[in-house]
Amino acid sequence: MRRPISGATRVAGVAGRPIAHSLSPILHNAWLAAAGIDGVYVALQIAQDGFAAFVEGLRSTSMAGVNVTLPFKEAALAAATEVHPRARRAQAANLLTFGPDGAVRADNTDGLGLLAAFAEQAPGFDPKAGPVAIVGAGGGARGAAAAFLDAGCPEVRVVNRTLDRAQALCADLGGRAFDLREAETAFQDAAAVINATSAGLAGGEALDLPLAATPGACVVMDMVYKPLVTPFLAQARALGRPTVDGLAMLIGQARPSFEAFFGQAPPAGVDVRALALKALNP
Repeated sequence: MRRPISGATRVAGVAGRPIAHSLSPILHNAWLAAAGIDGVYVALQIAQDGFAAFVEGLRSTSMAGVNVTLPFKEAALAAATEVHPRARRAQAANLLTFGPDGAVRADNTDGLGLLAAFAEQAPGFDPKAGPVAIVGAGGGARGAAAAFLDAGCPEVRVVNRTLDRAQALCADLGGRAFDLREAETAFQDAAAVINATSAGLAGGEALDLPLAATPGACVVMDMVYKPLVTPFLAQARALGRPTVDGLAMLIGQARPSFEAFFGQAPPAGVDVRALALKALNP
């Protein structure tokens, strides 16, 4: 039975484009129901050039905040009036909360979620063990690079179709930039390779990258979670590489977001992964 929506219902959500595939509402609403909180979490698709206006329209409302996904993580940082050091270092935000005074506070929980996903699905992985190659140079890639560098990774390699974007990321955070055509070089001796682009999203283009160049123990992760096993992860598994899926990261970053929106940690004992998998495989 659905919980009634009241005049006091606390509202949060996730903003992006596209957004219909998002599993975030399933996670947050399951936690809300289990905790007995008068709250609701919704998905919001934003016009390609409309993110700044979207935030401006919400900052004077009672909405608790929004998670932010592709392609607006850098725009979210620009829209904030207060920025957490994590988001400032990543130069991207996946979490905005709104204060009653009109403040827009930006944070980045992607790095927390990324490291939580590795700890869960590749427990033997040590961020200090070797270089990490990240494919992409957008907000997700920035969050990942910052998280690994903060965790002691000796070198981050940023591989991107547009080299100058990779170079800009490395100039901000550190690391080495590689053109997509240099991926084989970037992957050699890598301890982990991460897809931080939307390539592989259901119905979209797939990545064609030389994963065979990676060492046998290299952990391969895809931030995309629909499908759960993307062509990128399928290729890695066929090569015998350990993998980490995007759903584990989604859940990892959602936990601190839920606390920011609703004032308490998600309740224990709710198997949100099982709920998400059911939605992925109806």
